[in-house]
Amino acid sequence: MQQFNRAFFRDLWQIIKPYWSRSPERWLARWVFALIIALNLFMVFISYRITQWYAVFWNALQHFQVQAAWTQMAIFLGLATLYIIAAVSQTFFTQMLEIRWRRWLTVEYLDAWLARGTFYHMQVLGDGTDNPDQRISEDLASFTSMTLNIAIGLLSSITTLFAFVFMLWELSALITIPWQGHTFTIPGYLVWAALIYAIFGTVITAWIGKPLIQLNFNQERYQADFRFSMMRLRENSESVALYRGEGEERHHFLRRFAEVYANYWRIIWRSMRLNWWSSGYGQAAIIFPILVSLPAYFVNKAIGIGGLQQIASAFGQVQGALSFIVSSYSSLANWHAVVDRLRFFQQSMEEVHRIQDNHYHIERRDGPYLRVDGLTVRLPNGRELVRDLDFALRRGERLLIMGPSGGGKSTLIRALAGIWPFGDGRVTMPAGDRPLFLPQRPYLPMGSLRDVLVYPFGMAAPDDERLRQALHLVGMATLADQLDEVKLWSHTLSLGEQQRLAFARVLIHRPPWLFLDEASSALDEPAEQALYGLLLEQLPDTAIVSVGHRSSLLAFHERCLRLDGRGNWTMEPINAPATGLALRLQPHPG
Repeated sequence: MQQFNRAFFRDLWQIIKPYWSRSPERWLARWVFALIIALNLFMVFISYRITQWYAVFWNALQHFQVQAAWTQMAIFLGLATLYIIAAVSQTFFTQMLEIRWRRWLTVEYLDAWLARGTFYHMQVLGDGTDNPDQRISEDLASFTSMTLNIAIGLLSSITTLFAFVFMLWELSALITIPWQGHTFTIPGYLVWAALIYAIFGTVITAWIGKPLIQLNFNQERYQADFRFSMMRLRENSESVALYRGEGEERHHFLRRFAEVYANYWRIIWRSMRLNWWSSGYGQAAIIFPILVSLPAYFVNKAIGIGGLQQIASAFGQVQGALSFIVSSYSSLANWHAVVDRLRFFQQSMEEVHRIQDNHYHIERRDGPYLRVDGLTVRLPNGRELVRDLDFALRRGERLLIMGPSGGGKSTLIRALAGIWPFGDGRVTMPAGDRPLFLPQRPYLPMGSLRDVLVYPFGMAAPDDERLRQALHLVGMATLADQLDEVKLWSHTLSLGEQQRLAFARVLIHRPPWLFLDEASSALDEPAEQALYGLLLEQLPDTAIVSVGHRSSLLAFHERCLRLDGRGNWTMEPINAPATGLALRLQPHPG
């Protein structure tokens, strides 16, 4: 973890630039930001006028000028009203720009994360990117909010500095320093005092607060890991309950929370040191301009109470502008941690894309049927699972892939699907056809049962009768009246029931190419045979590629591809494949 260096700002610009340079709403964003700047300048102008008002008002009080004092009160009321209107408007437009920027960044990051199977490869390659869901859902929100607030705060400090430094320079001429019977005037005396004070405060603040950047980065990661571990328990509640693993899960939860707890205490102690210094620095800034102006007040009587108040206000504005880092260091440390999480996430996605470009040499072509030529599939370490595989499969044909566990069967399916980056060769398939892949554990999205059944292609028009018929055919007729019910179906249904729903999807979508990766492994053999017979009966023109271990599956395929896990393979014909429905599926007792 580095401090604010060149690499940090380069990567920060790569995150900021796209929205303002190429998004469809870039011109609106620029105009809104320009309006925010204009409001900020107006607020600085009001602050400048109020600082001038101090001298007139307090001098009127000092000289008991009642009418002048009441006039100045009315002027202050008008200035304060204008300032409030500008401040509220600036907050409104800042929040509007923040949510629009966040929306655009969310879409961009989601697209990049989902494109080319990046979300999958980031897990397979094990690059260490933790909790991408948090980086998109929470870190982007923090980034847009913090970036705008810091940018506006920095802009306000710069404009305040330029607005008040000239006033403070002129007021410095009123300050004379008596020394051994002589008086000396230092040009810009108050400006130099404010500059020295701010530099000293900034250096000490950076020294004390530097560890907060790494601590905040770690805190985000520890909290995300703690939350994710509980999400994992929720997703696998049945397995944990059957294992009686509550004690072990509790141990893991407390161990992760111990990291959150310990790191947060480190943040507390470091923040306390920083707050001690910042609070002392801020309180001293109140009296410091009075202290350096007292000689002109007591000795030379060159200024009155009003002038002293004006000096204190102007000095406070200049010193505050110069002390932007001091006053904002905690926010800057949090912002640095958020930017780091986003830039490393972005770099991880780019690294995945580089691996895909460098290692994925499987050429994909459009053709009338599935054809595999010289396909070699490897593991990331270079070990070959399948070497120089050749076969062709036409519509209505069926191929069974068998072999030892870990022999590359599922990896071959991933390569045919185009999501496995390590390999070379050529895969030809009709480009306009939408193949359907059924993994061993089906994915059931959150939503109604209807949403689960029509995933992933959806339906152009609702056809509930078709959905009920599919449920009936796969033995899940008991769910036919629950199409509109919203449940966590992956927890409500057993794995076998989930696999039945996956076969119902097949009947609903009727894909021309179907790939089954042990998609019926949780079912008993009679149910498995009935489902395969159902596919042959209902989808006679669908090409089927299956991965399985049971020899009973041979009856439903025409060829068997056997892998040995060392790169070798054999293609064997099956003498008597089934041609129709072998068994009738019994209704599931769910």
